[in-house]
Amino acid sequence: AENMETINRETLQADFDAFDISEEFGFLLEEPLVSSFLITIEIFCLYSLCRMSLMPVLIPNLLSDHRELSLAHLALGFISMGYVWQEGQHAPAQVLPKALAVPYWLVSRRLGLPPILTYADSVLANWKLRDPTGNMDLIFSFPGGESCRGFFIVSLLVEMAASSGIGALEVMHAMKSSDVAGIQNGLVKVTQSLKKMKETFKLMHSKFKLNLSPIFVSGWRDNPMLPNGLLYEGVSTEPMFLSGGSAAQSSAIQCFDALLSIQHDDETGAFLTRMRDYMPPAHCQLIETLSARPSLRDLILSCSSSDLCQAYNSCVSAMVDLRSYHLFAVQKYIVGPGNRTMGCPLRGVGTMLNDKGTGGSNLMGFLKGVCNTTKKALISDRPCVQADVHSDRQTEQVVNR
Repeated sequence: AENMETINRETLQADFDAFDISEEFGFLLEEPLVSSFLITIEIFCLYSLCRMSLMPVLIPNLLSDHRELSLAHLALGFISMGYVWQEGQHAPAQVLPKALAVPYWLVSRRLGLPPILTYADSVLANWKLRDPTGNMDLIFSFPGGESCRGFFIVSLLVEMAASSGIGALEVMHAMKSSDVAGIQNGLVKVTQSLKKMKETFKLMHSKFKLNLSPIFVSGWRDNPMLPNGLLYEGVSTEPMFLSGGSAAQSSAIQCFDALLSIQHDDETGAFLTRMRDYMPPAHCQLIETLSARPSLRDLILSCSSSDLCQAYNSCVSAMVDLRSYHLFAVQKYIVGPGNRTMGCPLRGVGTMLNDKGTGGSNLMGFLKGVCNTTKKALISDRPCVQADVHSDRQTEQVVNR
């Protein structure tokens, strides 16, 4: 048993290394670089928004470490978003000047990411330890005080809560050896992770009282404010169409979908697949690895273990709960504030995005759709099942509208 445990630990560690994840931090970038050169970046930020045309083109060829490149991508992403949206929804920039566009493009190519602020940037790589006790803080945020800061902090903490969902890897390996107990134990860990993610999500209301306008994380694909995309000067003669960062780019959520064999409809599934282009390549590889293996749901349907069936249903139900609360939170803190012209950092901006997510999707329709398709994964035609969905009444009201 001890030898088997050692083998399992070695196998999991190999997975952690291959897919760029960790047992402690999950999909978060482990120990992001925070250096004194941030002062130079801050000066560049202030100068660039005013006199970008006079800035020299910086070639990032001296950046070699992955963490250096990640910090550069994060910084260039925040600067670019600030530049494009500094005048609000009615006068966004149509061209990203070459002083930003060229280094951004070069860094992006080396990381395998698009040249836009992604969820992987603003959440997974945008953190530091505030003090020795382990409290986390942001490296970058947009103007707007606690409302904007809270949005990114809560998203960060939700991803941190997903770290125990690494049980998905245990399920994957247990399936290879038909280890029913191993599959069940892994599912229990994923369920606990999903429940913790939902409880952490609630901090968005209880701690930060968010009223958010999402314009500064909006992209230039399927966006009525930039219908012709954005031209990257010095990179391309044609404008680029790129989606802004959104929770649809969360590596953890898409991994759980793949693990549980949750099948979204054609349009939603195509959108989620496209969002993988905005994830770190190693994370995308993990999702594809999970998707390529035999269906966990089919395996459970073919076996006689009622305990395993119940563990699967509990996991799917926890995913439904999380998605339902996400829908409720978006309605209350993003779509609602947009209608009331409140939020950070510019009052009155982002009202054109009420029906569009920052990633370019039909926001409410997309969120309701993923909730409904997740529910369909529940196994309800066998005696082992008791649907374990305990959605908040407020959440259910939003979902059923």
